[in-house]
Amino acid sequence: MKKGKEESAGSLPAHIAIIMDGNGRWAKKRLLPRGAGHRAGMNRMIALAEHAFTRGVKYVTAFALSTENLSRPKEELDGLFSLFREYFEKSANTMREKGVSLKVIGDLSLLPEDIRTLVSEGEAHTAGGTVGTLILAIGYGGRQDILSAVNEAVRRGKEVTQEEFSALLSTGGIPDPDLLIRTGRELRISNFLLWQSAYTELYFTETLFPDFSEKELDRALAAYAKRERRFGKV
Repeated sequence: MKKGKEESAGSLPAHIAIIMDGNGRWAKKRLLPRGAGHRAGMNRMIALAEHAFTRGVKYVTAFALSTENLSRPKEELDGLFSLFREYFEKSANTMREKGVSLKVIGDLSLLPEDIRTLVSEGEAHTAGGTVGTLILAIGYGGRQDILSAVNEAVRRGKEVTQEEFSALLSTGGIPDPDLLIRTGRELRISNFLLWQSAYTELYFTETLFPDFSEKELDRALAAYAKRERRFGKV
């Protein structure tokens, strides 16, 4: 949902989005299989989300698997799916104990059935968490998200406002990200939260994601705090 008033410098973002880029290159530099990079990236994502919540951030959205990533070799995808199974099987109780709720966005029909079941169970088990919400984008694409919302509006047979359209997206009910961080050197957002990021502050770093530490996250938060967000106003 677009904010309607100016935000002063020095504030903390309520919602951070992270493009977890560089896992494969991190592994290659260490002469490890790409799967080792994805595992290191998953562990880093969990640690960063926990740190962000202790800082007072309320939402962390991590781009874990794009629709385009699903064209990668079967061996790599099988390794990612195994990581997702392990994460959802082991983390739900921990997240619930810490007061963190889980939400998954994306086209879950593209995932194996057992993972879809684990996702549903994990979301239900952690519902009601008040410390923060971890949103995993799996099988997600920003254009596909917008297209799905457009088709839903057409099915309803009426024009919609921006607020009503936002509610039709997979992130309906979640504030737009205040800060989007991309690791791994690339300077693009790669089909991630396209509608939602219209006025999001962007932060790029050359650090590969498994090396993106809590201290580096704090630096990104400090950089955000120095920015003045006017949302098109003077």
